[in-house]
Amino acid sequence: MSDKPQETVRLSKRMAELGLCSRREADSYIEQGWVKVNGQTAVLGQKVTAADRIDLNKQAHEKQAQRVTVLLNKPVGYVSAQAEKGYQSAAELITPENHWSGDTSRIRFHESHRYGLAPAGRLDIDSVGLLVLTQDGRVAKQLIGEDSTRDKEYLVRVRGKLSDEGLRLLNHGLSLDGEKLKPAKVEWQNEDQLRFVLQQGKKRQIRRMCELVGLRVVGLKRIRIGKVKLGKLPPGKWRYLAPNEKF
Repeated sequence: MSDKPQETVRLSKRMAELGLCSRREADSYIEQGWVKVNGQTAVLGQKVTAADRIDLNKQAHEKQAQRVTVLLNKPVGYVSAQAEKGYQSAAELITPENHWSGDTSRIRFHESHRYGLAPAGRLDIDSVGLLVLTQDGRVAKQLIGEDSTRDKEYLVRVRGKLSDEGLRLLNHGLSLDGEKLKPAKVEWQNEDQLRFVLQQGKKRQIRRMCELVGLRVVGLKRIRIGKVKLGKLPPGKWRYLAPNEKF
């Protein structure tokens, strides 16, 4: 009786699953001959199994080392992604003038660091706090990939009355868009402010959750993503993710 054949997937998909790079980066590396499968130079569109050994060469590793991730304390009035409806994109704040003087990463600013920065997660236009912008597909996958388990912490100022049952529902029991939400951690921080810890990022999720239990959000600030905290980073300022920092 023969062994069941192993499932094959596109090499670029497998590389993304392994956290080596994003799919788009994988295709670029393969095209440039920077990827080997079982010691042989890979070709675009190649299929592999989970048992195949995949290696990136020196050029690919050097390319990845040049990519940067920045942390921005986003102010109100900026959109996370592309500029829209007359509002500026948060990426426009990544300038030498806005680089926080307290940055301890020792990474020197270069104009190339401003290009290809994509938000790894979003903050509503009315929300403030920690926004991650990255050139590195591996970081984006950690934070917004389907399998991401990085939690995000928010301080949320609210108006209205919240019952014990309402607080219980915020922690677990609400649905949005016809889908049950994952368990959250929600507790009072002070008399008008709640602390939310979520592992999801549905559009305007916290505001919509609060509406369902009779609360109105009047201020929302993200203060942590995974192990990385907003800390003392001032509004409108940014810093680099240091080489020794991990989400």
